[in-house]
Amino acid sequence: MYTTLFSPLEIAGKTLKNRITMAPLYLGYAGEGGTVSPLLLEHYRLMASGGVSMITVENATVDHPAGSGSNRTIRADTDENLPGLEKLAATIKNEGALACLQINHAGRFAGAQEAVAPSEVNTFGRTPRALTLEEIEEIRNSFVRAAQRAFKAGFDMVELHGGTGYLLAQFASPRTNKRKDYYGGSLEKRMRFPLEVMQAVREAAGNKPVGYRFLADEWLPDGLTLEESGPLASRLSDAGAAYLSVMGGTYESFSMPEVIKATKKPGYMADLAGEIRDQVRVPVIAAGRIALGHVAEEVLSSGRADLVGLARVLWADPEWPEKVRQDREDDLVICDPGCRDVCMQLVMQGKPAFCPNWSPQKSRRLKDLYE
Repeated sequence: MYTTLFSPLEIAGKTLKNRITMAPLYLGYAGEGGTVSPLLLEHYRLMASGGVSMITVENATVDHPAGSGSNRTIRADTDENLPGLEKLAATIKNEGALACLQINHAGRFAGAQEAVAPSEVNTFGRTPRALTLEEIEEIRNSFVRAAQRAFKAGFDMVELHGGTGYLLAQFASPRTNKRKDYYGGSLEKRMRFPLEVMQAVREAAGNKPVGYRFLADEWLPDGLTLEESGPLASRLSDAGAAYLSVMGGTYESFSMPEVIKATKKPGYMADLAGEIRDQVRVPVIAAGRIALGHVAEEVLSSGRADLVGLARVLWADPEWPEKVRQDREDDLVICDPGCRDVCMQLVMQGKPAFCPNWSPQKSRRLKDLYE
């Protein structure tokens, strides 16, 4: 029925069996200190079991605690977590999906006592410390080590997290990068750190794919917009990014009334993906409330993206790919915006996310694993 959605695609030598990927989604399922917990393993087993072609595991920190968003952020900065990462990669691949680990430094959004960032720009009442040149170099090396660790654990790909207003995006944004040195000022200088990280990780990865979660527009008056993000996308493509997973918004814009209204629209970020796809030579992933098969097919067939990334849609119903392929969309468990984002409210309270639309049996099984 949906010929494009269920056609294969090759990314940097890896064959995706269809155009459906899981976009990264933090749910608070890791153990205290960022360990790979039984709940995390079961969660990703379910995500991979329904026919999705690639799972992108939520952000794993390259630097703990300075770069961790929370104490339950997966850690990729230490070999102590390598056995857990190996189990995680194997769990996903055993279900027939490619395994990708997103690696990240949260910058000014880190849960550390002292947050660091390109510049001292106040964030939700807290002002981070500006990074020194030596620290910038060390963080770049931390991304490299985390990527090497991910590949050693058996992941097929890594994804650099340049979205949601985290550190790589903070360097690119005119709103958060007020530096006067080599890494700030003009767009060329603000792009430098993300491009250096991509180049360094690509060199360390050899022939293994390195994708990029890409912030196309911060949706803030003084933030990064398509006018400047387009050239960055082009440069990342030239630097060897395997794909760009395009998104819009940051933690500071997600709660704005106009943004909340926009997010109710099916495929609300697909146009951003289309704008970026026109400027790059690599596959582009579109995300944002792509809840039904015809929406996904239209995003692809219209040329706005090469793949779709499902996050809460897939979390609500891991069988989404098979149900859509079998023309059983009436059986889908829909991520209902009318629930007032119960899952994200739980996460913001430091609790694991659960979906009110799940069956009591599924909720109980996962809660038992958490406890």
